[in-house]
Amino acid sequence: MNRFKDKTVVITGGATGIGRAAAKKFAVEGARVVIAGPNSAAGESALRELSGSSRSHLFFKTDVTREEEVRLLVEQTIESTGRIDVLVNNAAIFYESGYLLETTSRWRQVFDVIVDGAYLCSRYVANAMIANGNGGAIVNVSSINGSRALDKSSHYNAAKGALDQLTRCTALELSPYGIRVNGVAPGFVDAGLSIVSGVNELETEKFRSLYVEQRRIPLARPGRADEVAEVIAFLASDQASYIQGAIIPVDGGLSVTF
Repeated sequence: MNRFKDKTVVITGGATGIGRAAAKKFAVEGARVVIAGPNSAAGESALRELSGSSRSHLFFKTDVTREEEVRLLVEQTIESTGRIDVLVNNAAIFYESGYLLETTSRWRQVFDVIVDGAYLCSRYVANAMIANGNGGAIVNVSSINGSRALDKSSHYNAAKGALDQLTRCTALELSPYGIRVNGVAPGFVDAGLSIVSGVNELETEKFRSLYVEQRRIPLARPGRADEVAEVIAFLASDQASYIQGAIIPVDGGLSVTF
């Protein structure tokens, strides 16, 4: 398939995990991919893995919590490519921390990246899409935790729940401009930002035991980042032209039992 030929796709947090897998998927399907993230080395490494000419894809060092950097990201992308057709809000951060032990700064940091980052990027990109007059698609990478409780994750779960509501509300407001806004909600994914975002190897094994070995996932295995990327690309494509404000679980059935 070549669903994104001549289209520009911006992916925040596109240098690692699910974002990196999405970048590869869009590149394979003909898109010019713009990766935004805070780590230049990781960003340049991700660019080298993308199909097509290395000059056709771009990386911009961006902190999505800083409005000026988001504004520059959008302006530089338009200057370089002439348009933005798809935005994937994938940037996220996670700290495992008990509610009573949580620090205000860490709580705020999680919300800043997940919620404020998606808000800022969507606002600036939506205005660019409207100015271009051809509509577009925004896909927010949420989590099944956005609608469920999990111990030591109140900040992350609350932020993902807010992201889900942001998805629905922006879908409503941007519909008149031909901009579709949807979300994906991964479960336990071996690589990338999911339930186990940001935790170390020992803690990752704890999640594996909880969800896989105890057979709480009906499909009895973790997901892969490329499986989530497939759904992201579908929601961004014309094949999903009548899907608006939806949040699609990609979790092997975990949300059925969780």
